[in-house]
Amino acid sequence: MKETLKIIYLSSFPPRECGIATFTADLAGAMDNLLETVIDSRVAAMNTDEVSRYDYPRKVIFQLDPYSEQDFINTAEKINKTDNIKLVNIQHEFGLFGGRYGSYLLSFLDLLKKPSIVTFHSVLPSPNPELHNVVRLIAEKTSGLIAMTNRSKELLTTDYGIDEKKVSVILHGIHSAPYSPSAKSKSVLGFSKKTILLTFGLLSRGKGIEYVLESLPQVVKACPNLMYIVLGVTHPNVLKEEGESYRNSLIQKVRELKLSSNVSFYNEYVTLDKLLRFLMAADIYIATSLDPNQTVSGTLSYALGSGRPVISTPSAQATEIITAQCGLLVNFKDPASYAEALLNLLKDPHRREQLGKNAYFRTRNMTWDNVALEYSKLFSRYSSDIAKVSKHKKIPPVNLNHLFRLTDDFGIIQFAQLSLPDISSGYTVDDNARALIATCSYYDELGKVFKTFSPDKRKGELLKRIEIYLHFIGFVLGENGLFYNYVKPDRTINFEFNKKENLEDANGRTLWALAVTATTDSLPEGVRDKSLSLLKNRIEHPLMIESPRATAFYVKGLCLLLKNTKEICRKDFYEMLVRYCDRLMSLYRGVASAEWEWFENYLTYSNAVCPEALLLGHRETGNSEYLETGIKTLDFLIAQTFLDGIYAPVGQDGWHHKTGTRRRYFDQQPEDASAMACALRTAYTITGKETYHKLMHEAFNWFLGDNSLKQVVYDRATGGCYDGLGEGQINLNQGAESTTSYLLARLAIQHS
Repeated sequence: MKETLKIIYLSSFPPRECGIATFTADLAGAMDNLLETVIDSRVAAMNTDEVSRYDYPRKVIFQLDPYSEQDFINTAEKINKTDNIKLVNIQHEFGLFGGRYGSYLLSFLDLLKKPSIVTFHSVLPSPNPELHNVVRLIAEKTSGLIAMTNRSKELLTTDYGIDEKKVSVILHGIHSAPYSPSAKSKSVLGFSKKTILLTFGLLSRGKGIEYVLESLPQVVKACPNLMYIVLGVTHPNVLKEEGESYRNSLIQKVRELKLSSNVSFYNEYVTLDKLLRFLMAADIYIATSLDPNQTVSGTLSYALGSGRPVISTPSAQATEIITAQCGLLVNFKDPASYAEALLNLLKDPHRREQLGKNAYFRTRNMTWDNVALEYSKLFSRYSSDIAKVSKHKKIPPVNLNHLFRLTDDFGIIQFAQLSLPDISSGYTVDDNARALIATCSYYDELGKVFKTFSPDKRKGELLKRIEIYLHFIGFVLGENGLFYNYVKPDRTINFEFNKKENLEDANGRTLWALAVTATTDSLPEGVRDKSLSLLKNRIEHPLMIESPRATAFYVKGLCLLLKNTKEICRKDFYEMLVRYCDRLMSLYRGVASAEWEWFENYLTYSNAVCPEALLLGHRETGNSEYLETGIKTLDFLIAQTFLDGIYAPVGQDGWHHKTGTRRRYFDQQPEDASAMACALRTAYTITGKETYHKLMHEAFNWFLGDNSLKQVVYDRATGGCYDGLGEGQINLNQGAESTTSYLLARLAIQHS
């Protein structure tokens, strides 16, 4: 077995109560989620002194006393001797390491022979000569530097004279959580009738909470139900030096101002789940730092990422990321400024909500998945060993939570507002067909694991949804044997929409879905029989098909029926299969040229399903022409859509025409990435060519961040998939088409 490569993080680490410890744990966890088991995160943990120890997890393989220069030297030597350690990432804060301005770190770097990247959590302006020298030496001795804001990068290049090419900007990470108004979380915490203000983090005199308290008497008069929550323990270093004197002074101030009914202190170091719950309950988050040079605040980042409007003092990070679109800046040590800002937002709930939504939208590039992507790319730049394996993304486990969230007792709802189902969008048979294929495929997977129907609760939940999607398909079957596509929110057929739209693709995809259901042996016989009955009803009514995609869907369904059905109608299925494959061949011959190996004069959406259909047709018939054309057209499509090592499907803002050159890459859709991943899996299965296997994973990695925007499209927190890549931003809605398309791709590569 090949030895796993390791990345070492030199940092504090939980259970030590420290913001950088939490950051490192989140980053290491995100890296482990992103990359395959070929890379593991390990930690060299900074203790607080030579005596104190923590009950660290197994991820910690070295421990250092910050005041022992020899510990830094010994650890560097141990890392040098460990062949599978390929890179060291140092999470840097001046107070974390011993020596003046953390200069013991220089002894570590002097001996270290592995590539190293330093992440600066603080960058101080106008440094004195000694500080300037320490930072310059760190820059000289490391492979690369990470600044956490653009301002920090600017300071490193101007105040410290460091080459800007050596400095990368990667923002502080945030936890991916669905956007939600505060009402639900308030109810869970028992604050349903309160307007919640929140500040959290380790308490110290630099926190500036007293100035918020002094602003509240005026605010409470206008908003008597207000509750200001201060969440967090006193900083361990402060506790050691002065005990709880700062907290006690704040409590005394609350009493003097007669705010006991409006202020609550929670003296606890909360878990992530509890922290997010408090954040989601907040109506306004208040960032109170008194340090104008504070480079980065994880608490501020978390608040914005949770979709909360923010009132903040003008720290270095806040002035960069707090705009009029997501919050307000107030003066340092100025209660009147706080009061004005609070009253401004408290009197305008609509504006408050909009600021929160803006904050949520603007921070999606800061989720830990995306931050880990940026770190892995930077690590790959400085370690060839990491670069070789960085394409091996860890495939997320199957998560049907969002699929279930979108599904009611009638069918799967078409659209979502962020992750919340939008019932006003109604339903489509297209989406219910995709959902049926995905749930049947996963049901079959569980059947292979559990063998029987009773032991696994998930099978019962899946079967319930399968029956809902199947019932929906039966509901939209018209007397003419065609499936209507559009259904209104009131669960009636939208005849107006259906008359305007071409229903070929919807009918082809639905036939494929019914074939999947009818041939999934692990399903109850009654479900399979109902599927086959609906399928035969569709087939008995001939449909003149022009669309190559609709034709391809029919082929995929018929191939399944031929492979699994033992009925006397098998001959009819075979004749239909040949007829539809020949139809694709006819389209190809009418359009193709040496420069344009395709079925139409343009590339549109779900293109890969067409060559896949011919490959499947070859497998069932043995027709070599189907194989040859399937490979030619697939290879042509690959050449058009795999660019610079990533999959870039044709965007729906403009098709790629035969007579023109491809210039537009926007509005890329999950449906296209899914179709390509599935087609490449089929090509690999039939031909055995490793190139197709490699490209299949590259197509799937489009969902995991290897795309034009370099952002993750799949949301691990919800199990949903974003609706597409626009020009410069992701469409953050998680509708049925995108989510089911992701699941189809995910299930297709399960055992590839």
